[in-house]
Amino acid sequence: MQVVDVKDVERPDIVALDKEGQVVLIVKVKGFPFDFNKKKTRENAILELKEYLKATHNQIPFAMLVDLEKIFIFHWDGNQLSEPLLCLNTGDVLSHYEPEFKNKQIFSLYLIGLTEAWLRDLAYHWKTQVPSASKEMAEIGLFEMLEEGTTQAWFAIVRDIIY
Repeated sequence: MQVVDVKDVERPDIVALDKEGQVVLIVKVKGFPFDFNKKKTRENAILELKEYLKATHNQIPFAMLVDLEKIFIFHWDGNQLSEPLLCLNTGDVLSHYEPEFKNKQIFSLYLIGLTEAWLRDLAYHWKTQVPSASKEMAEIGLFEMLEEGTTQAWFAIVRDIIY
């Protein structure tokens, strides 16, 4: 079955926009008890990202998978999703927003919130002058796209992506 409409596929958990309001990143997040180190879980999440990216009519350059251990960032060229450009330690990145990150169970909704806090810190430096992994994000070209941008729930912008 070929997906023809973004409404027919699994939605990303977070959508990041640049300062012009263009979608530059979609994010899929899995908290406790999920883990992208399990081959099948990671493969399914990557398939969901690909289906969503293929169904959009706009070019979205980056996709991200986040679980309790790793943050994987991929590039999308309009046809293919790259191998991970970056693989970051989730605890190292997000413990700036939740100091007890490594000591407690983090469920999906909270992990989504922490990931969104980090992405907004990259955009506005609300928490730190040099947010976690900003150097690595700059090296792949994503940091500049996020600067002065924002994040939104997918449904707030889905009509702009569909048409």
